[in-house]
Amino acid sequence: MKVRESGMPEEEMWNSFFYPSEIFKQLELSNEINNAVEFGSGYGTFTLEAASLVKGMVYAIDIETEMINILQKKIDQNKVKNVKILHRDFITHGTGLNNNSVDYVMLFNILHTEKPVELLKEAFRILKTDGKIGIIHWIYSELTPRGPSLNIRPKPEQCIDWLKVAGFDILKKEIDLPPYHYGIIGIKK
Repeated sequence: MKVRESGMPEEEMWNSFFYPSEIFKQLELSNEINNAVEFGSGYGTFTLEAASLVKGMVYAIDIETEMINILQKKIDQNKVKNVKILHRDFITHGTGLNNNSVDYVMLFNILHTEKPVELLKEAFRILKTDGKIGIIHWIYSELTPRGPSLNIRPKPEQCIDWLKVAGFDILKKEIDLPPYHYGIIGIKK
């Protein structure tokens, strides 16, 4: 099952919305992290940058064959050795990763799914104790060039509430990620 309103624009446009290295600094994804996972890796905008930072493996999970193929081509071209692609419907079937197995989860522009708490609970399940979850989402504004409809676009306070329901403590809230996003960091205690 795809996340509702999750169609991707052309890659060049998509990449113009983000500064991954700056986002990772703000969200504390650094070379101190062993293994990380991205739910909905898309073009690999964040997966490849994360792979250049972490000590171990980055698991890139996506349901779309086209996105998987694009990311695999980049991995091959750049001879990246620490990304494992999982072609999987993580909304319906979970990640397939073991309990307490990763140090960082990236949930980027995906919490407008119909059951965000279920997704967060899956992230909680696979994170080790003291593992972190980084969330980014489109700001709640009609002025953003993309993003889900405002009626399903979560506000920061909603994401924080959902994180708490899923079992996370909040490490940092409402991190400004200009031009169009905000970030939140949760931690599993």
